This record gives sequence, C-alpha cells and structure tokens, in this order.
Amino acid sequence: MLRRSYILAAILAGAACAVHAQNASAPLTIVVPYPAGGPLDTSARILAEGVRGTLGAVEVVNKPGAGGNTGADMVAKAPKDANLLVMGAVATHAVNPWLYKGFPYDPLRDFKPIALVARTPNVLVMGAEQAKSLNIGTTADLVQYLKKHPDQLKYGSGGNGSIGHIAAEMLKSLTNTRVAHVPFQGAAPALKALQAGEVSFVFDNLASSLPLIQAGKLKALGVTTLGRDDELPDVRSINDEVPGFNVVTWFGLFAPASLPDDAARKYATAFTTAMHAPASAAKLKKMGLDAEDLTLASFGQFVRSEHAKYGFLIKAAKIKLD
Repeated sequence: MLRRSYILAAILAGAACAVHAQNASAPLTIVVPYPAGGPLDTSARILAEGVRGTLGAVEVVNKPGAGGNTGADMVAKAPKDANLLVMGAVATHAVNPWLYKGFPYDPLRDFKPIALVARTPNVLVMGAEQAKSLNIGTTADLVQYLKKHPDQLKYGSGGNGSIGHIAAEMLKSLTNTRVAHVPFQGAAPALKALQAGEVSFVFDNLASSLPLIQAGKLKALGVTTLGRDDELPDVRSINDEVPGFNVVTWFGLFAPASLPDDAARKYATAFTTAMHAPASAAKLKKMGLDAEDLTLASFGQFVRSEHAKYGFLIKAAKIKLD
C-alpha cells in the first residue's frame, strides 16, 4: 500500500509539472510589448507570416506599457494553457530591470531565450536644417559645439531610461559636455519634436530614422556601433570620434521559462529559417535590419552579457527614472 502511494504521488507530481508547462500544441501568439507600427511589431508580423508553413497561423498582439514591461510580464506569468512568445528587447531584458523599482519579473530566470532577431545601431540625428545652420555634420562637430555652448541645446529621447536617454548620457559623460534632456512618451514623438525644432538631437534606432535620413529631413552624425553600418556607409561610428562609445538596440523572441526544451528547439529552428528566407530577409533589410543566428543557449549568453553591461552603464551614469 505504501509503495502504491509513492507511485501515485510521483504520477501526480509529474502531472502537476506538465500542466504548468506551456502548451506548445496550442495556437502560438507573439506578444509585442510596444505599440503597433514600430520595428519590433513589423518584424514580428514578418516572422509570423514566415513560419505559417511550419507552425501554422501565428497571432501578433500588442501589449504596450511601462517601457515594455507590461507585455513582457504578461508572458513571464503566462497561464498554464497559453502558448506565448514575447518579442523582447534590450529595454525589457537588459535596461529596465536596473531602472524600475519593484520590477515585476526576472529577465533571466523567467524566460527561455528562443532566437535573436536583429541588432540595429542607434543613430545620432539632428534636424537637417539646424545641422546645416550650425555647421554640424559629424559627432565631433556636435561635441565641439556643445563644449563652446554649454546648456544651449536640448536632446530628446523616448523617455527616461530609454536607450536614447542612456546613449546621450554616455556621450555627455565621455565628452564632459552639458545638454538638457527632454523625455517624450516614445521615440516617435521625440522624432517629431526633433523635426519641429523643439530639441536639437536624438539617438534613435536606425530602422525608424533611416527613411527620414534618406528623405533629407534628418542629418545622421554617427552610428552607435563600433563600425559603420551598410545602410549609412558614409557615416562614421561615434566610437571613432568618442572612444569607448558603443550602444546597440537588439530584439528577439523569448518564451516563458516553462516552455519544454523540445518546443523551444522547434521554435528556434522555425523562426531562424523564416528570418533567413529570401522574402523575409528582404523585408527586414528594407528596414535596415540583418537577420541574426543566435538561438537558445547562445542567445541566452548574449542576454546575460547585455544585462550586466547596462547595469554597469546605468549605475556609472547615475541614470534614474523621475
């Protein structure tokens, strides 16, 4: 009788683990923790179409809020019968955890990394007319102007703690310059303010700024990666003129930690194949994005490295949410 009880207990324990695991046989949904229309949303929809032949119909839903935390937390705490992925990003998994008090989820333990989708440089941009009037064409020109005219310019960002905010504070710290910060509710309003002359420069991701640069509305002064970008071959890396500068926006797919390993491998293969398929790759390239190859453990190692990196930067620059 005792042996039978042990067997029954083991069966029940196994069943409990099973129901708490994500149900990989249910229809798949990708949660985008930002508003519709941005690079993460567009990329998610490209990939959802790309995996239709292998995974079936994949729904994409937008759950913005709290700098991306709302949608990411929804997936971290997904119910047992859900089958959810989140298009997480440098903000949701590397930056926000260091900024928000009472952060709702653990970006490392609560998720299973599936695949890195893209890394894109941020680009330092000014309104084309103001850049011309101030004779500023490069990052070095801007730094020189800021040194000669402290506190006279303002920079905009998508909000306190955003990558644009962190990048600008890094520039200030490395160049010992002074310039006021004007936070907006998202990158799109910041770019509108830049075009309207309400702020003088913005660090934005290349995918969203590239059309405005190509249209001549914005002047690109530098890219935030260590090398030049293929989409802006004539624009120097900021690191060339401000040594030590290196900030990259990235985003990728994460599942709740409860997703079984076999399902994680299936998703990693399907989405990586879709990313590199000619049709999807061409659409991503048009956005200034190149498909990546990091999946599962290698993507997880990258996320841990980024999490540690931004923790150091945020503490060193003393960046806090107001």
